[in-house]
Amino acid sequence: MNRIPAAALGLGLAGLIPFLWGALTLVLPALGQWGMSTLGPRFVGPYVQLAYGSVILAFMSGVLWGFATKTDGPVAATGYALSVIPALWAFLFTGGGPVSAAMYLMIGFVGVLGLDWLFWKQGLAPAWWMQLRVLLTVVVVACLAVGVL
Repeated sequence: MNRIPAAALGLGLAGLIPFLWGALTLVLPALGQWGMSTLGPRFVGPYVQLAYGSVILAFMSGVLWGFATKTDGPVAATGYALSVIPALWAFLFTGGGPVSAAMYLMIGFVGVLGLDWLFWKQGLAPAWWMQLRVLLTVVVVACLAVGVL
């Protein structure tokens, strides 16, 4: 096993905060009310998760694009084409109601994990990449599932 660099792990875990916060405000109604009155409705429950989740899928497109730049020819062209899928997915499929949007985000994050694996398998992602991505994806999907259930 390759050790995940501390900065990558710390920032990756910090990136979970909006997903965890959104799930907590759904599970704990008093916290949700406090958050709504203090931060506004956009920053609680599924709303924070869906908005942030869409941003993160677009961010992951950029990460994958960066991996594609490490190669050339047909492999790079395929990598570039695959790298835009998460951003397009978020754009096209998260405009419905909160339950369907969360379900589509869950599918999107699992799909990104598959793309991560493809790039990693080709040696374009760091050796520790999948350890980090599996951890983060499991937490994100679990948090989004709170809104679906």
